[in-house]
Amino acid sequence: MASSNFIDYVKVCSRSGHGGGGSAHLHRDKKTAKGGPDGGDGGRGGHVILRGNAQLWTLLHLQYRKHVIAENGLNGGPSHSSGAQGKDEVLEVPLGTIARNVETGEVMCEITEDGQEIILTPGGRGGLGNAHFKSPTNQTPRYAQPGEPGIEEWVVLELKLLADVGLVGFPNAGKSTLLSVVSAAKPKIANYAFTTLEPNLGVVAYRDYKSFVMADIPGIIEGASEGKGLGLRFLRHIERNSMLLFMVSCESADIAEEYNVLLSELEKFNPELLDKKRILAITKSDMLDEELEEEMRQTLPAGLQTVFISSITGKNITQLKDLIWEALNS
Repeated sequence: MASSNFIDYVKVCSRSGHGGGGSAHLHRDKKTAKGGPDGGDGGRGGHVILRGNAQLWTLLHLQYRKHVIAENGLNGGPSHSSGAQGKDEVLEVPLGTIARNVETGEVMCEITEDGQEIILTPGGRGGLGNAHFKSPTNQTPRYAQPGEPGIEEWVVLELKLLADVGLVGFPNAGKSTLLSVVSAAKPKIANYAFTTLEPNLGVVAYRDYKSFVMADIPGIIEGASEGKGLGLRFLRHIERNSMLLFMVSCESADIAEEYNVLLSELEKFNPELLDKKRILAITKSDMLDEELEEEMRQTLPAGLQTVFISSITGKNITQLKDLIWEALNS
């Protein structure tokens, strides 16, 4: 995992710039002895800004950048000269990134659109110069407003993949094989558990030049919501999927029980996941004849759309796409 380029969790110290102080200058030149206050305002401190970038798919570029520091604003000057604003620090992040305060756990913002910009840590305001404080009773104020200090806070950036369909299943259920067949994605495929160590995205072509995005999530095992296996680390990616495709191998001793275990793990992680539309795909069904397939249908969960598929032979793959498209657009 240390060599993986897929990074979906980083912790950074975000520090905005201090605002510049206002000037308390009094105008003097060879023709004017007492020109009055002409101090300019201080410049605003730089913001730390998050910007969505559809070309990014990981937070790898921020993994070793622990401190993000914006510039301070400059002080105001004479002749009503305002100080320059501090340069903003812009962090480009992939779509689906949320920012969370480390101390409170509160979600501060989320990026969902390309080019979307949100101020993560606002810079301090610049102070007002003494020209703002003159009055009939105080015509030569010799004081100005100091700039506001910037904000320093630790922030966690979490990436939750944006996809239409999330593949949910035990290790070695055929999720990566399906994704490689219906899209151009090239996930690692092998005959052992936890082959997939990071989520994979693929664009699935549909009729009339339509398409939808499918996400292959690393396998979930019983107890994943308690930290077992790899499931807990990647369950957050399922939260952003429009619907869930549960995949259980026909080799399973009890398909309904495996489905219920997967459903239970999702509920323990986030009960709102149960509100998503669900389809059950029985994989590797090229090994079944019609009689055995019909017998297995009697044991499947009631009221759930089910399809027997085989990624190797292409059995019912088109029917599966139809069910997914109908569920996404109903």
